[in-house]
Amino acid sequence: MQQFAKKTLITSFLMLSLFTVIFGVLYPLVIRGIGFAFFPEEAGGSLIKNTQGQIIGSKLLGQNFSQDKYFHPRPSYAGIKGYDPSDSSGSFLGPTSQDFFSAVEKRSVEYRTLNGLSPLEALPADAVMSSASGLDPHISIGNALLQAPRIAKARNISEETVRILIEQHKCSFWFSEIPYLNVLEVNIFLDNLPLTEKKK
Repeated sequence: MQQFAKKTLITSFLMLSLFTVIFGVLYPLVIRGIGFAFFPEEAGGSLIKNTQGQIIGSKLLGQNFSQDKYFHPRPSYAGIKGYDPSDSSGSFLGPTSQDFFSAVEKRSVEYRTLNGLSPLEALPADAVMSSASGLDPHISIGNALLQAPRIAKARNISEETVRILIEQHKCSFWFSEIPYLNVLEVNIFLDNLPLTEKKK
């Protein structure tokens, strides 16, 4: 009986070691290799660099932009100040929560005031509600269009220029035809607008 138990223990240890090596080391390395071979940008984190070659973010992770000259992302509960990639989180507030309604109402007032909208202006959900991760890098086209006049005024460019920019940069997921705008990418493009695009 003791010999059987010892044999079983050794077998269990060997199997544990084998599967640890296979699924804990070899499998991740193989998948990582396949990822870099066929999807190098995505496997590398979809990083975005500025004109100097410095990494300024990832197009998969939302960042906070608060200046008038930029498109603003959707609200975030990720971390204490929001948009913290190391602390991805939603609000965990349900549709019957008074705190949820109060937060949405407050954001609605702030959004309308910031963008010069009337109190009765209908707002897209992503303008006042966070995503489940708190790191959604995208906003809806409706949200972007409502921000266009503010951005045009802050940058001294025409609203038509901003609308054209939105149209040129909108994209969609392969499984959906609903268009969206990547906030970081379009804000970088705004900062690099040719001088000819700006008002005299």
